[in-house]
Amino acid sequence: MNTRARKFAAKKGSDNLGYSGHKKVKGDKVVAFCDRNCNVLASFISAPGNRNESPLLRKAVPILSSITQSIGLSLKGSILSLDGVYDCRTNRKIIFNRGMTPNINENKRNRKTTKRGRKQIFDSAIFHERFRTIGQVFAWEDKFRRLLL
Repeated sequence: MNTRARKFAAKKGSDNLGYSGHKKVKGDKVVAFCDRNCNVLASFISAPGNRNESPLLRKAVPILSSITQSIGLSLKGSILSLDGVYDCRTNRKIIFNRGMTPNINENKRNRKTTKRGRKQIFDSAIFHERFRTIGQVFAWEDKFRRLLL
């Protein structure tokens, strides 16, 4: 499974608008879960553009679990590939508690030396595959502006 929060500029007014100082535009952020075949697994979570993406994952994972349970899928043993934005202890714990394996690129956080302790689980091949799948989902969402779930 892949996920990514994406910022996009607002063409017209909407409820979830916020000024993003990084991109210097008003817009909103979207968190989406999809599988390797670009099928959307859970509905999009949206927030204003000036919000951090990490807390959005904490709301999205329980929704993903309930949707997959209702259709009879199991998330046990699956790999959830995420950006370095989501690299924090609470997000990793939420993913582990659901029986999934987090594949999160470590966020260095301006460290000059490496962090002590055991290395986090990370597979770069799975991480790079995420760009193709989630990129197609967001391109589709940009074009049609609607989801049929």
